[in-house]
Amino acid sequence: MEENFESLKVMVIDDSKTIRRTAETLLKKVGCNVITAVDGFDALAKIADNHPDIIFVDIMMPRLDGYQTCALIKNNSAFRATPVIMLSSKDGLFDKAKGRIVGSDQYLTKPFSKEELLGAIRAHVPQGGHVAGAAGA
Repeated sequence: MEENFESLKVMVIDDSKTIRRTAETLLKKVGCNVITAVDGFDALAKIADNHPDIIFVDIMMPRLDGYQTCALIKNNSAFRATPVIMLSSKDGLFDKAKGRIVGSDQYLTKPFSKEELLGAIRAHVPQGGHVAGAAGA
């Protein structure tokens, strides 16, 4: 059974156009509302405007890298609860540990599959309800 990720707001931050397009295509197919950003600075403004339900962020980016971006998101009380998934082309223990230190919720190695992307959403976003808009939030 194909799940319904209808109207789920997913942000993908990556300086690679290919990665952004791949993730956007996969996520739109299952009904997600996808917001893309080219780097951390671009992302921070869009996060404030869009309040995404989950954020995928590349580690290696110019200007503001994924760790700095994640730390800034997690240090903001309005977005602390938003799941942040790190994306990296390196499958290093050091990178994973560093990701945890800045508060990331999961780590995916690129190239990621559709299943890995959806699995991460499934694991961190309550189905049928948005993080911010859930009853009693």
